[in-house]
Amino acid sequence: MSSQPNADSAKSGQSAEEQALTFEEAMERLEGIVTRLESGDVPLEQAIEWFQEGMKLSQLCGQKLEQVERKIEMLVAENGSLVKRPFPVEGDDRL
Repeated sequence: MSSQPNADSAKSGQSAEEQALTFEEAMERLEGIVTRLESGDVPLEQAIEWFQEGMKLSQLCGQKLEQVERKIEMLVAENGSLVKRPFPVEGDDRL
């Protein structure tokens, strides 16, 4: 297996390590960064580094959610029916 990053990770500027994170791990790391930044007792350079890492993690989480959404849409399309949601979704008038 190649150690080269895949096209998606290269395009998004994410390392293979970041791509390997689960959604939950990325969210946990992001929450930790937010907590440290909110403490206010952070040197400016460190705050900038954490902010940049947080932005990458936020993008990663968004991409992972989009991937899951596409998978669900494919499953629904293959099944040929709509899935009734167990909870209301904002903006969905069908419920």
